Amino acid sequence: MSDVPATFTQVHLTTVPFLPEIRLYQADEPVGLWELIGGGYSSDRPPPFWAFAWPGGQGLARYVLDHPDTVNGRRVLDLASGSGLVAIAAAMAGAAATRAVDVDADAVRAIGLNADANGVAVEAVWGDILDGAPLDGAAGDAEVVLVGDAFYSKAMADRVLAYLRRAARNGARVLVGDPDRAFLPHRLFRMLHAYDVPTRPSLEDVRVKHTAIWELSGRPDQ
Repeated sequence: MSDVPATFTQVHLTTVPFLPEIRLYQADEPVGLWELIGGGYSSDRPPPFWAFAWPGGQGLARYVLDHPDTVNGRRVLDLASGSGLVAIAAAMAGAAATRAVDVDADAVRAIGLNADANGVAVEAVWGDILDGAPLDGAAGDAEVVLVGDAFYSKAMADRVLAYLRRAARNGARVLVGDPDRAFLPHRLFRMLHAYDVPTRPSLEDVRVKHTAIWELSGRPDQ
């Protein structure tokens, strides 16, 4: 790959272990990529989360592929998409249209490359839509909203949950893939399925991460 951001020089196209149907541009280890952005985090230059297949996204993508009726013929939004893994799975499962949104411009570019590598159409959109109307603008008119690995901090979880509640009130079905992060409010969700997802110890400190698929249920304004 030429004429690309520095982070792209340390990724290569490889199969996702838990999803042999899908290939992504991924990094072998996080250290080199983190060093390329100075080892820190800033809102205008987030870490390259897109370069790894995180367990929540893997579990949610697996669920969508195993249960294609979840998205088949429907308009789908993959929120905080990262690599585009979940969006790609939705497209492969027959979604009528699939849109992937992320705040990282490099992630948006990676989503395009990953979608092409898997022979599917995904509209990749750059921006922070969490404070906007859930089914307007970049979010489109999604009938299903998918989100993996977004409940990793309280600040992020609060914003994501508020957005998902609004989406549910507007009639969207909301599914979350989460590997038991601390900030998912389980009382608002019902579990649909669970997987033991292989992970990298360098990212998760374990080789297997128990990951559940949750659906926002009951009254979304609770």
